[in-house]
Amino acid sequence: MSNHNKRIDLQCIHCGYIVPYTRPMAACPECGENILKARYDLDYLRETRWIERIAEREPGLWRYHELLPIYDTRNIVSLGEGWTPLLHARNLGMMIGLKNLYIKDERQGPTASFKDRQASVAISAMREQGINEAVVASTGNVAIAYSAYAARAGIKMWTFLTSMVPGEKMRECAIYGGEVIKVTGTYDQAKVVAASFADSKGLFLDRGIKSIAAVESMKTMAFEMVEQLGWRSPDWFIQSVSGGMGPIGVAKGFEELIALGVVDKMPALGVVQSQGCAPMVRAFKNGQRVATPVENPQTVIATLSTGNPGRAYELLYDLIGQNGGSMEDASDEEAFNATRLLARTEGLSVEPATAVAFAGLFKMARRGIIKPDEIVVINCSGHTFPVETQILGDRFAHLVDVSEQGARISVPEEGLLSALEQMEEAIRRVVVIEDNPDAGRLISRILQARGNYEVHLADGGAEGIVLVERVHPDLVITDLMMPDIDGFKIIDALKADENTRHIPIIVLTAKELTVQERERLNGQIESLLQKGSFMDEDLLQSIVDALK
Repeated sequence: MSNHNKRIDLQCIHCGYIVPYTRPMAACPECGENILKARYDLDYLRETRWIERIAEREPGLWRYHELLPIYDTRNIVSLGEGWTPLLHARNLGMMIGLKNLYIKDERQGPTASFKDRQASVAISAMREQGINEAVVASTGNVAIAYSAYAARAGIKMWTFLTSMVPGEKMRECAIYGGEVIKVTGTYDQAKVVAASFADSKGLFLDRGIKSIAAVESMKTMAFEMVEQLGWRSPDWFIQSVSGGMGPIGVAKGFEELIALGVVDKMPALGVVQSQGCAPMVRAFKNGQRVATPVENPQTVIATLSTGNPGRAYELLYDLIGQNGGSMEDASDEEAFNATRLLARTEGLSVEPATAVAFAGLFKMARRGIIKPDEIVVINCSGHTFPVETQILGDRFAHLVDVSEQGARISVPEEGLLSALEQMEEAIRRVVVIEDNPDAGRLISRILQARGNYEVHLADGGAEGIVLVERVHPDLVITDLMMPDIDGFKIIDALKADENTRHIPIIVLTAKELTVQERERLNGQIESLLQKGSFMDEDLLQSIVDALK
């Protein structure tokens, strides 16, 4: 229905000029600034107890329609987006030393990415403005989401994608009936081509972060997080970025919630980029407010290959300066390892862009940038697609031939499996010393699922030393940071005892060790594995090597 009392203004972020929002506006009419912010009558919403009203509505993005840039709810184009689960990642949190790690599972959107939010709001705004044909440049997920929602709205969509975008994503765009243009070049070049095309044809061009609808859509993640956390802000919001619109929109959402009196603080922002295309991270670590563009991105993760972040980086730099946060990069290999770890600890299969965010999170946790008790929400921005072939290769399953022609059963030997088969069948006793019982059980589960191990768990260092003396294990696996007796003292005690000095020791730690700490472990242990970066295979291979 039409909301005649609703008021939306656009405010220039440079000169502060305010103009009523009646149509898409490319720049401030006073100073030419091309980033404008939508402003709503927050005083009215607070006085009319808006928060209480939305709690009675059906879950979904549009329960917050008073704070989204459309006037008539009959123009809403929806496929059921929003209100995605907020999952407490207990297993992964234990691995990296974060007790309150939550995953905002945006894979549950209609086209399996958080860009469904953007598409719903942007296409709804187009419908309200009477736009029936539009142009967008994308690295994949935006194009898919816009194509789906445009089909539902009856709007023709021209999608310009780089040749790096996997063919499967291009085909998905095409199946919705839109026009797919493949540009052989970078994403920044594709944006230029798309803009030129839109100008020549007189078509509406979606301008990403410079479009009101796109930024406004992202703040709904902030609204949902606060509700799902029991009306409180997290301490951190983590996301991998290409253009940076996600965390900028989320930050705006928290600004409005603070103004409404719902929460009392902004979360720190953790911004992560692919190492092969990380202009923001490089500038941030050099203390620069303006980023130098990356001309030739060196990453296979196409969705994160924006070489020129433009003004978005300046906004993020200022937000982190005001509210705290950090920027990190992660290599493609670190991202693929994070994909496996997340799948095997939490049962979540994610796209590479999401895995980059987790790889950056691991680094921030190890370095102590994020504290163990802080509440952390990470944007799980999309589902695995189609990176499985890059992670697993063609032979991701073992072949067992039980047909009549297969006289003998054939199981390919691959790395760790081959090494495990070479071990004796005798049960190997392992003592795991870990002051977090859940983390200890997780390690035990990994071992018992992949080998013939008798696992004994010790709750803390003192109990661990006694347990080692009692069961005489073949191997000790210990954490380093424990409140009673830490791992260093455990190692010293075991190596000083004639009866236990021969037992190999593997150390697992979430801590980034100093040079001195590494020297202290030198020659004393068989292997050092970082929690959050090692895979089951790494742990098991270390065990195989230690027991040889």
